[in-house]
Amino acid sequence: MGGRGIFLRIRDAQGRLVATREYFPDSAPAAIRQKARWIIGISLAGWDRMGWQGGPAEWWMRIRDRRATLAALIIVAAYATLLLWSMLELARPFLTPQMRPSTPLIDSLLTLNLWLMAWRIMMRATFAGHAYGWRHGLAAVPRMFVGNAIAILAARRAVILYVQSLLGKPLVWDKTQHRFPDMEEQA
Repeated sequence: MGGRGIFLRIRDAQGRLVATREYFPDSAPAAIRQKARWIIGISLAGWDRMGWQGGPAEWWMRIRDRRATLAALIIVAAYATLLLWSMLELARPFLTPQMRPSTPLIDSLLTLNLWLMAWRIMMRATFAGHAYGWRHGLAAVPRMFVGNAIAILAARRAVILYVQSLLGKPLVWDKTQHRFPDMEEQA
């Protein structure tokens, strides 16, 4: 494209950041379709059509764009690990020392990961609360888990549709309904 651009952080007269505002789809099926479309277009088809040309800065941006499907797999693995570790901890009193599957190193790594996840949740809630109010800050915690579920299901859908396209089935535009905030709400 060859154009030049700059990033500006400008606020309006009421102090809100100037930005294009649009609601993300408010039903799970619509959100999954929307996110799957993004994954196909940015992550999978972008890799297919643009490859990895450019230098390290370009590669970094492409890795960030293309991580969605890998991130979904990691989220599934993380939730499975958390579930299994929790079950093992509940069963620990009933196991003999020889039956305990974990080592101090594994326990330390899992505990560290649990603390890092708690830190991430706390930061997400703090920043959402700072930007949108305390109610949104509290709602950020369950929204994170809902968002992860949507990411997993969207990545699954995207990979299935993309593989089908590689096998000859044409991709169809999976349009989602867009809703924009009313101007009165923004005033």
